[in-house]
Amino acid sequence: MTTAAPSLDWGVRLLYLQSVGLAALTVYLVVLDLTSAGADIGVAASLTVLAALAAVVVFLVARSLGRRKVRARGPAVVVQLFALATGGFLVQVGPLWLGVALLVLAAVTALLVLLPASGRALGLD
Repeated sequence: MTTAAPSLDWGVRLLYLQSVGLAALTVYLVVLDLTSAGADIGVAASLTVLAALAAVVVFLVARSLGRRKVRARGPAVVVQLFALATGGFLVQVGPLWLGVALLVLAAVTALLVLLPASGRALGLD
């Protein structure tokens, strides 16, 4: 039987927040795709589709982890590794504030998902 774990619940909430952020990025990219003149439409459309897919995948991982599916823990951590890499890139090229915010968000989310209390809530203990 699984037990309640605030750490896992907050980790799931932060994953949902990340999926909302990716959905907002997708909307922004669609607007750019429709209003840009002279852009390579193939590259722009591919980037937009990838952002939309990422939003869906992160949402599905958050939902699975919220339903206490132990197999969602690994993908949740992998998502955070990608977010850490993206945050590190943004720290280097800007905007700095967004990079730092993404680094903190990814580190906190990974920590919450990996805490022993979260593992117990998933039935790993």
